[in-house]
Amino acid sequence: MDPHDALSLNKSVVQVYPLSNYSVGAKAALKDKGISITERLERMQEKYEAEGLRRSVEGIVLVAQHNYPHVLLLQADGYWRLPGGRLRPGEGEVEGLLRKLNNKLGPTSGSTDWEIVDCVGTWWRPNFDTILYPYVPPHVTRPKEQKKLFVAQLPEKCSFAVPKNFKLMAVPLFELYDKTQRYGPVISHIPQLLSRFKINMS
Repeated sequence: MDPHDALSLNKSVVQVYPLSNYSVGAKAALKDKGISITERLERMQEKYEAEGLRRSVEGIVLVAQHNYPHVLLLQADGYWRLPGGRLRPGEGEVEGLLRKLNNKLGPTSGSTDWEIVDCVGTWWRPNFDTILYPYVPPHVTRPKEQKKLFVAQLPEKCSFAVPKNFKLMAVPLFELYDKTQRYGPVISHIPQLLSRFKINMS
């Protein structure tokens, strides 16, 4: 992480506002790079051979519904994902995450005033497959991807625009806990990652 990126991070409180504070519209579909998982992994291998380790960032965005914290997830083709994606070569983590958040959820004109609170986890992809670990396995010397998760705090009110080929869903923390088969290891571990924060709901 760039040193200046870390200056405003390491907070212990996350402010969460009601889902009803936000308006959600639609925007043009995003090109999904590779239709199948196999194609995505093949593309990842090509990029790795050209650029080395893939660096990606994702945002944990919280809203309140029924006076309980919910995580905003994107759903497409039966898969759940956090908003985020691959960093460009040389791009800072916070800078890249802001770009990705606005690309995935920002309004068609202007941008959302996101506040990146803190990095809460790092996951590693040892091989060109779907398996991720929250550590580098002992036998792995050249992992293929590093994925960092950040808490991204929303302003009190704003507008979203969701690409037409995605659904935006607010999922309660209790629904994510220990649901690896449904949400995958990264998303299902979000409740543990957030447990060190005090979550204030307005």
